[in-house]
Amino acid sequence: MSRAGADRADVVGRLLHDFNTEFGSPTPGSGQFAARFARLLERDDVLVLLAGDPAEPTGFAYLTLRPSPYFDGPLMQLEELYVVPRLRDRGIGTALVLDILRRARARRCGEVHIAVDEVDADTRRFYERHGFSNYESGEDYRMLLYVQEL
Repeated sequence: MSRAGADRADVVGRLLHDFNTEFGSPTPGSGQFAARFARLLERDDVLVLLAGDPAEPTGFAYLTLRPSPYFDGPLMQLEELYVVPRLRDRGIGTALVLDILRRARARRCGEVHIAVDEVDADTRRFYERHGFSNYESGEDYRMLLYVQEL
């Protein structure tokens, strides 16, 4: 895995656009994503990991870090993880997750958070297989996500 710099913003923008398009999510164009990533990838609290050849990656993970009073280190949020469809089931996603966890430990992160659609059973199993836990109703608590578009 390699960490993408601002010079890879076009590649990251294309991958995120492809991801959103594949799943029918509303999406800006890849050029707009690229312009935003050109700025984001300059930040220390934003990481994009590229799997495979950085010029033509097989997948990516987009991560953000934020300070937290609950840990000595930051909280890491996995914003997006995507593997090119024709290359799935070859361990690329697993390699990305293992690298994410390695980097989170190296940064002394207290937790890694991931939001997964409830109906996406395959993705939920993938993360559970890699040690992530889902807090469902009936356990100690259940977190809900509230959104206000601006």
